[in-house]
Amino acid sequence: MMRVILAQPRGFCAGVERAIEIVERALKKFGPPIYVRHEIVHNRHVVDDLRQRGAIFVDELDQVPDGAMTIFSAHGVAKKVEQDAAARHLPVIDATCPLVAKVHNEGRRYARQDREIVLVGHAGHAEVAGTIGQVPGTVHLVQTTADVANLNVRDPDKLAYITQTTLSVDDTRGIIAALKARFPSIVGPDVRDICYATQNRQQAVRDLAKRVDLILVVGSRNSSNSNRLREIGEELGRPAYLIDDAGAMQPDWFRNVESVGVTAGASAPESLVRGVLEGLRGIAEIEVSTLDGVAEDVRFRFPAEVADA
Repeated sequence: MMRVILAQPRGFCAGVERAIEIVERALKKFGPPIYVRHEIVHNRHVVDDLRQRGAIFVDELDQVPDGAMTIFSAHGVAKKVEQDAAARHLPVIDATCPLVAKVHNEGRRYARQDREIVLVGHAGHAEVAGTIGQVPGTVHLVQTTADVANLNVRDPDKLAYITQTTLSVDDTRGIIAALKARFPSIVGPDVRDICYATQNRQQAVRDLAKRVDLILVVGSRNSSNSNRLREIGEELGRPAYLIDDAGAMQPDWFRNVESVGVTAGASAPESLVRGVLEGLRGIAEIEVSTLDGVAEDVRFRFPAEVADA
């Protein structure tokens, strides 16, 4: 008998649920095709499902025909993308996660105070590109404490920092400490402004690692928060695998394994977790339980364009 413990919380966060439902409501209200700039969330299964229902995912706005209903992804977009859409009179629904939008607002507020901004985040991530493009003035991207040591700023007394939402308090603590040590006058948001979902899912993996021999993280390779969940498992001395779905599991992983922890990134649907449990049943007889953890009840309002759909 192999024990399987499910992390709590796991899977969809409120921002992801909202973004997916915005596309579903738009398809229902306006009919296909609906054009979505970038993947609505970073999960292959979610994107493929919406594609089959009439959503068309594009990299840039110039791939959207004139007059076509357009949705901006949960990760947010640069101000220039908004301006380009307005110049073309494209009907737009903005599915940016409200917590990402809050970071944009903070960045603009600091910029109005004539501060240079330090953004703690991952280069190349869609959210980071959107945030840099939303904040006027200079934005320095730092990914490590070494980056902090190499920062060249105009005025050390006129600095502020903001963070990518899919990094937790734990992920950013060392970098923020390095910023404060080098620039004592730097200001930044309260730790309560960090995305609650990222922090909760990471804490659940830490709790899981104390109880299991191996950890499975359901999520896509391009999902920042899913990759981090796998890394945390390994940092805590547990073999940890990031899998798209049950089909990616290999029986060899489970030799001499008595207990398996299962979690899912914030953009991975619960149906994939159920599929993993079925896959595990094909490998061994299993006994499933759920970890005690935070019950999330956050809900965000829908944009006016689809509030009635």
